Amino acid sequence: MNRDQALLLVQEALTEIVPDADFTKIGPDTAFREALELDSLDFLNLVERLTEHADCRIDEDDYPRLTTLNSAAAFLAERT
Repeated sequence: MNRDQALLLVQEALTEIVPDADFTKIGPDTAFREALELDSLDFLNLVERLTEHADCRIDEDDYPRLTTLNSAAAFLAERT
């Protein structure tokens, strides 16, 4: 998976959790968890969806890499 595909995957997963997410208002380096008001369960839901759709393991130690659109896309591109 390249970075653009990974970015699209992250956005799609976030949209499944927050259907009205407006990515034009969230910069690529903005902490999306705060911007979209994701609680802990929402974030775990995101991790689960990314794990399933990218077919890669995401450990708790990896969570800090899933904070912005750019960092999450880079992480997934590296892992797949």
